[in-house]
Amino acid sequence: MSGHSKWATIKRKKGAEDAKRGKIFTRLARDIMIAAREGGGDENANAKLKIAINKAKANNMPRENIDRAINRGAGGAGDGVELEEITYEGYGLEGVAFLIDVLTDNKNRALADVKRVFNKAGGSLASAGSVLWQFERKGVITLGGGQLDFDEVFMTAAEAGADDVVNDDGTITVYTPREMFGAVEQALTNAGYTIAESELVWQAKNESEIATEKAVQNMKLMETLEELDDVQAVASNLAITEDAMQALETA
Repeated sequence: MSGHSKWATIKRKKGAEDAKRGKIFTRLARDIMIAAREGGGDENANAKLKIAINKAKANNMPRENIDRAINRGAGGAGDGVELEEITYEGYGLEGVAFLIDVLTDNKNRALADVKRVFNKAGGSLASAGSVLWQFERKGVITLGGGQLDFDEVFMTAAEAGADDVVNDDGTITVYTPREMFGAVEQALTNAGYTIAESELVWQAKNESEIATEKAVQNMKLMETLEELDDVQAVASNLAITEDAMQALETA
């Protein structure tokens, strides 16, 4: 999980920049829409929706925007727009594998945008299934609140079926198998922990370590893909080294 943890740290540092660009409201609205579509529009009966709403509130998203996203996700928008979830596969420089999760009301536009970004970066889209086998679906749960006792969190999560628990600069993240995601999330909630974020992600089965210069180019490709409006998440099998992180921050 080391590469994913480092990339999460980079993204947290860039959170303020995202907010300044106005991108964050778009992301938050889509998270709310997905949660409402999957589990209904009642946040008291939909834990995923409640987490998405709390995150939106923490980022000062207006209540009317939140309600609009809930309504649209639950199918009550009345605008006839249907959202489609798609996972695109591709390769970056040096054969680094990418998976791009998209939520869109126009798959032709989404495909064109993703393809354009890959082509500009010297990568390419791949045929369905050619990249997917290199990844597995994992649950990632980030805890919020004040100072937490790592050992206590570890025991609670492990007993519920978690794979790993990581403390990254005071932020505790729990990783789970896909089939244990709900059980671990519920166990942490029952134990009184505040869940800041909770999602299923793609985790590479094996990471690919390449030269720092090429790694930075792939990390920039990941950033550019994440900035596309229709893109929900991007995963890769790139091994993110300390040298690559430092090089990206100074690029």
